[in-house]
Amino acid sequence: MYRIGIDVGGTNTDACILDKDLNVVNSVKMPTTDDVESGIYNSLKKVLEESKIDSSLIKYVMLGTTHCTNAIVERKRLNNVAMIRIAKPATVAINPFIDWPEDLRQKVELDSIIVSGGYEFDGRIISELCKDEVVEFCEKVKGKAESVAISGVFSPVNNEQEKQVAKWVREVLGEDIPISLSNEIGNVGILERENAAILNSALSKVGKDVSLGLKKSLHQLNIDAQIYFSQNDGTLMNLEYTVKYPIFTIGCGVTNSIRGASFLSKVKNAVVLDVGGTTSDLGILQNGFPRESAIAVEVGGVHTNFRMPDIISIGLAGGTCVKGDINSFKIGPESVGYKITEEALVFGGNTLTLSDVATKLGRAFGDKINNVSDLDIKYCELIQEKVKTTLEDLIDQMKTNQDDVDLVLTGGGSIIVPEKLQGVKNIIIPPHYNAANAIGAALGQVSGDVEKVYSLDKISREDAINEVKEEAIKKAQMAGAKLDSISVLFIEDVPLAYLPGNAIRIKIKVVGDLV
Repeated sequence: MYRIGIDVGGTNTDACILDKDLNVVNSVKMPTTDDVESGIYNSLKKVLEESKIDSSLIKYVMLGTTHCTNAIVERKRLNNVAMIRIAKPATVAINPFIDWPEDLRQKVELDSIIVSGGYEFDGRIISELCKDEVVEFCEKVKGKAESVAISGVFSPVNNEQEKQVAKWVREVLGEDIPISLSNEIGNVGILERENAAILNSALSKVGKDVSLGLKKSLHQLNIDAQIYFSQNDGTLMNLEYTVKYPIFTIGCGVTNSIRGASFLSKVKNAVVLDVGGTTSDLGILQNGFPRESAIAVEVGGVHTNFRMPDIISIGLAGGTCVKGDINSFKIGPESVGYKITEEALVFGGNTLTLSDVATKLGRAFGDKINNVSDLDIKYCELIQEKVKTTLEDLIDQMKTNQDDVDLVLTGGGSIIVPEKLQGVKNIIIPPHYNAANAIGAALGQVSGDVEKVYSLDKISREDAINEVKEEAIKKAQMAGAKLDSISVLFIEDVPLAYLPGNAIRIKIKVVGDLV
């Protein structure tokens, strides 16, 4: 039994095959294509040919993709969304889409309404639902709405009103209309959670298309395997879950690299620097998983609060363009991307990149050194020094104390990283480092996480924790985890002094093996 991991980046599409003991059998790197699907097919075909493994022996295929991220950033292929907020009279002063970039709002917003309803932090009802308000709005958008997002005040505490409104929406708009419920996507915090639900609804078409594209590629190669997609917390979700929650794939490329780096280096706690052809991404390993961001995360200019890795991305990579002369030069953020083998000097092109500088300094592509013979060595050394100080500053930003840290390097563009960096005690380059993202995708555990606020005047702390734990386990099962393998990754409970009634916020995350 084997599994295949695929990671689609801006420059390359990587694929790897792991055996039943999770040993790496083979890995390949192919250029990402404009339609993306072709790049996936090409990498799958190549990794099967090189490994000489019968396709019938492939049991799992895991994919990490930038489809959803690119759709938001490029403002393309997005559904229009009808937005219903259950909050009147509590939040009528702030309308949905209030903090969105105007160009993205124009692409996504069909119409929105604030209807009666909502809860207090402890689950007490603010006001009752009014079916007529919901039905009237649905009749207004009928035939025009491609998807619907529903959010309610403190719905993570009590989701009954969101579920009821969804039933009324389906009665008018039909059973097939994609609906995103905010309590299933974001955490406590109405606007950020609402934004995440809207983005998820806007990505319905993209999520479905990429899922069908992968199934088509597998069918063409006679691979009959269970399909999973990488989430942005370093775990996996099944095909059905991916179609329902495409927002959770955003940021998965970096988390795949972080998980792969931990697996390959056998290091559980370190800084990970993943250097591709277009960007470098920096993250933190904590107990083998990416450290999650503790603040609201901005996606395409929109503030959200669903789980995301704590990462820094910068346009500093193997394909990054260098412009100017020795007295005044600029590094990036422009990159030749997946055209590096055509446009970089080292490959016979006309564009100076950081890969060319690394080659001139004897760090890469030694057989092509003649292609960069005209580069001034002093000029290259100055560029390298600038790269060094930039990376050192990034590592300092990610550290939580002044101690030197271990740094695990991954990605094909890591040839641009100097051999020594201030603040780093060991630079670790593990085997198969240039395919760590695909390997991370293939490692495969499934997660479920829940965050809720409770009043301890009404329930004991232990009962509240058990209730959240049970809900997290159910979520992991829905995403494809085997029940008897599920274990708790962490439990976090924080007293909320600013709320009455001895309030506490509980967050629990569980992980389990694939079914």
